[in-house]
Amino acid sequence: MTAGAYAHPTISRFAIADGMLRIGGLPVGLLAERAGTTPFFTYERTGLTRRVEELRRALPDDIHLSYAVKANPMPAVVQHFSRQVDGFDVASAGEMAVALDTPIPADRVSFAGPGKIPAELSRAVAARVTISLESETEALWVAAIGEWLGVRPRVAVRVNPDFQVKGSGMRLDGGSQQFGVDAEQVPALLTRLAAMDFDVLGFHVFADSQNLYADILAEAHGRTADLVVRLAGAAPQPVRYVNLGGALGIPYFERDQALDLATIGDNLAAVMSERLRPALPEARILLELGRFLVGEAGGYVTRVVDRKESRSHTFLVVDGGLHHQLAASGNFGQAIRKNYPVAIANRMGVPGAETVSVVGCLCTPLDLLARDVCLPRAEIGDLVAVFQARAYRMTASPTAFLGHPTPTEVLA
Repeated sequence: MTAGAYAHPTISRFAIADGMLRIGGLPVGLLAERAGTTPFFTYERTGLTRRVEELRRALPDDIHLSYAVKANPMPAVVQHFSRQVDGFDVASAGEMAVALDTPIPADRVSFAGPGKIPAELSRAVAARVTISLESETEALWVAAIGEWLGVRPRVAVRVNPDFQVKGSGMRLDGGSQQFGVDAEQVPALLTRLAAMDFDVLGFHVFADSQNLYADILAEAHGRTADLVVRLAGAAPQPVRYVNLGGALGIPYFERDQALDLATIGDNLAAVMSERLRPALPEARILLELGRFLVGEAGGYVTRVVDRKESRSHTFLVVDGGLHHQLAASGNFGQAIRKNYPVAIANRMGVPGAETVSVVGCLCTPLDLLARDVCLPRAEIGDLVAVFQARAYRMTASPTAFLGHPTPTEVLA
């Protein structure tokens, strides 16, 4: 492990040989040649598989896993997951096309998100994916499309819960939301759906995101189960689908603690046996996970192109930046900026020798990948790896800013 790139557990998961970080069994220097240029993203097949296996061991056997494609829609990653998980959740027609190109059956693909337009909904109805309805307007559009196509739409109702979850990285629950139908309005909507030609499968409840507190998540899963059971009484058909959401977080920063999966699994086993299975015996119960599955399985690798001394402070200028890593720069979801874990990838095991800031190549002071970190002395040509950077990476970053090339992605 690199001294100075603080003792983050993610870094210790990767192999090191001859001072070089290895991802997917390959040295990052060789991966850079394979990519053809820097910066690039590299994802580790074994890391993706290992995370799914960890979840399978911790969770009840009858919990299904759905991969949220928005976390990383690289086609090779989605194809890899098609052999690991039980379904996909998509948030656009583009993601839906990627999911439908895999062996996962269309009836195991769900389509969520506000603001779906009729053209997208038509594609979803025609493909027979499950549409998570976010409003009454959307329901009316889907009904008209189904009648026009002669296809009975498969739908679930996305519910905005009537409770809030503490400790989340992003609040998706309670209060007024653009997501889903307010819980108190769901029975009336279900009555409307009963009068239309829908196959109403069940419910999608996404109450939380990026939560590292197992006890809080356990409470949220229990309250979600109670909400679904209560709403099931108004459903026009037996409930066959319940998406409990995700919210399992990953540790980004120095003081973050990894999530206790055992507590999550034990609680879900009790929730399933005591609440969901007795009330909803036909339901396929699933967790929808994105960041938790991909966020730690690889890295963003960029090259030092300059060393600059400015009034006693050293800057390592790299050929990447916030146009690929908006989150790592602190400009996506951080109220107070903190550093993602970083390392000099070709000097692993070398003690930290200097305090530097790693900055990108863009004409803005916001282009900061790490501030005041203790790293081994790095020279022009060295490789900097940014960890915890595989979920919501360049798809949530301004890749067109200043016209720099789109980075290569490698699945190793």
